[in-house]
Amino acid sequence: MTLRTRLLILVIMAMLVPAILVGLRFVQNRASEINIALAHLSATANDISNDLDEKIQGTAQLHYGLARARDLDTRNKATCSAFLSAVREEYPQFTGILTIDPDGSLFCDSLRSNRSLDLRDREYFQQALNANGIVTLEPAFGRLTGISVLQIAYPVRSETAELKFILLASFNLQKFAEYHYKRLMSEGVVAGEVLLVDKKGMVLVAHPGKYRTGPAGASIAGSELFQFAAAPAGEHFRETTDADGQTYAWAVARSSSIRDAGLHVMVGLPKDSLVAAANRRLYEDVAILAVASLLLLAGVWILAKVGVGRQVGRLAAMATKIGLGDLSARIAPPYPRGELGGLMRLLNGTAESLERQRAAIDDLNQKLRQSQKMEAMGQLTGGVAHDFNNLLTVILGNAEHIAEKLATHRELRTFAEGIVAAAERGAELTRSLLAFSRKQPLMPKDIDIGRQVLGMEQLLRRTLGEHIECEFLLDRKLWLASVDPGQLTSALLNLALNARDAMPDGGKLTVEVRNAALDKAHAEPNGEARPGDYVMVAVTDTGCGMAPEVAARAFEPFFTTKEVGKGTGLGLSMVYGFAQQSGGSMKINSEPGHGTAIKLVFPRVDAPDVTESKLIDPITTPAGSETILVVEDEDMVRSHVENELKELGYRVIVTRDGPAALEILRRPGPIDLLFTDVVMPGGLFGPQLAEEASRLRPGLKVLFTSGYSEHPVTSADRRDARILNKPFRRHDLALMLRAVLQAG
Repeated sequence: MTLRTRLLILVIMAMLVPAILVGLRFVQNRASEINIALAHLSATANDISNDLDEKIQGTAQLHYGLARARDLDTRNKATCSAFLSAVREEYPQFTGILTIDPDGSLFCDSLRSNRSLDLRDREYFQQALNANGIVTLEPAFGRLTGISVLQIAYPVRSETAELKFILLASFNLQKFAEYHYKRLMSEGVVAGEVLLVDKKGMVLVAHPGKYRTGPAGASIAGSELFQFAAAPAGEHFRETTDADGQTYAWAVARSSSIRDAGLHVMVGLPKDSLVAAANRRLYEDVAILAVASLLLLAGVWILAKVGVGRQVGRLAAMATKIGLGDLSARIAPPYPRGELGGLMRLLNGTAESLERQRAAIDDLNQKLRQSQKMEAMGQLTGGVAHDFNNLLTVILGNAEHIAEKLATHRELRTFAEGIVAAAERGAELTRSLLAFSRKQPLMPKDIDIGRQVLGMEQLLRRTLGEHIECEFLLDRKLWLASVDPGQLTSALLNLALNARDAMPDGGKLTVEVRNAALDKAHAEPNGEARPGDYVMVAVTDTGCGMAPEVAARAFEPFFTTKEVGKGTGLGLSMVYGFAQQSGGSMKINSEPGHGTAIKLVFPRVDAPDVTESKLIDPITTPAGSETILVVEDEDMVRSHVENELKELGYRVIVTRDGPAALEILRRPGPIDLLFTDVVMPGGLFGPQLAEEASRLRPGLKVLFTSGYSEHPVTSADRRDARILNKPFRRHDLALMLRAVLQAG
């Protein structure tokens, strides 16, 4: 074999390594690009859907405010229309704002059209007739404007709940879609097509209309795309092909609130765009590799005729090392002049490039491992919280038993009650762990707000920082108030963060909780807080304060004085809405240079003396004599529940998993209620077990229990099922059992 042939073979072998790496990187990058693009597509659809949901919530807050405006509570159509026109100028996202009489006729509108319209056939009108305190939604084309809108209606009722009129705002869906398309393009995101379709398959918005989905007003009800969008759950992506053979990838937002409003939000992208970046890099790498190969082959061809001697040996050694995967190998100087020296430098450059590529791949792998670790930590957190709830169920129940047995030993009973309090505190911590950053409906409880505030003391101090002094002033004998503890925590955090932003150079924050009796002279003049007993929470700072015109608009949704990107303008409006939903009110006092004081009041609730024991007297705990089948995989919890039920008088059958429970259900004998955990081993979870049990024994009552508070459960008839969250007390268990057993 000639020297020239040998050199050519060595060069080809050396180039095989980068060629293989380039090929492997292309395969990896192509799959990664597709997954990332699809994830971005889904995230884009969900972002648009979430923003629309926020717009709906903001409109609801606007409705709540407008409903109390005196200019709307009039039969003067000109005055009403002029007021709505002024409001419409402040909120250009609406094509129009109007009021509808209870008989369905248009009374006044922001366009001052003075037209007569019969709106009784509108779905939002029919829903609003029976609604109270909530908004109703319907996507449609506006009759006054012909523009695709989301109709957001709110029934305004008198103190006797009689319908006075319906307030309607038409949210412009066309401008909403155009805004998000432009936003995504400005951020360098290829948005493709933004498509909004109603529940009947009619296209409301198709922006920018490049794809053949049909213009606004067209129907895609029978299309594969609409079937994908209307599916209740399942896949998040679907590929469709148009008449020209162009394939598109579509993502749909699975937001339940938007789907309940009868609207489907989709974002589409040509499939070729998903892999365009990976293909482009492949072409670049192949071109670079081809150029490098041609240069090397040409140099070898020339140098082979002249004779390379020792230099060829150096090249061969370099190629051998690269072939073995040693990308740190280099040809050391001195280099000969001419093409051979250039070839050596080129090989060194190739090795450096490959080494950088390998380092980049290692970095990507490290990031992937970190991502997987964070995901595993999230799963572990949920599992730990679930296990703690199981343990706390047993601890709480046994502590109740001990306290009852030690009724005559006051000191020992106090220790037992301390165990109960610690267990309940642990339950709150696990619920916070499971429900972090979740938006939930209000779940009011009769609580001591002062104790709740003290529980937040460390959190508030860490949030505010060491440069801000904190002071907590609490009445000694605070009344109980019916408040959602989680929402109260969120509201106080919002107020504390606003106070922190108002004191960048330090200051003092005072949180005061005291009882307040409001008479007619001190009640709110607009009727938000009626005369009576309240628990007042005041958050006062020594910050920069607000001008009167700013304070007057502080509760308006989306109003903010912060820089762009540093505030949504929803913080105070959400706190205001929370106070209103809780039956109280919110008031702000501020003066530039003298700080701000925000006061929340919550109605007092009648309750037993708070100095009494928190443990439930077993005499007041409802008992029963029915037969209950208990399915629980945790041995301690199963044993504890069995003992609790027997003490309550029930006949108990226990088993540890679903298959064993089904065997018991197939046998003859009375079973009145199935009490099952939601997540269990054996391949059969609680909901599936309940469905099979309902087939075997129609009419069988079912009660679920779970340590995962965020898991929704539905019954066999697709309605929300009764669920008792762990940890639970004996009294809660007894009440829930009687409620399920006595339900129709």
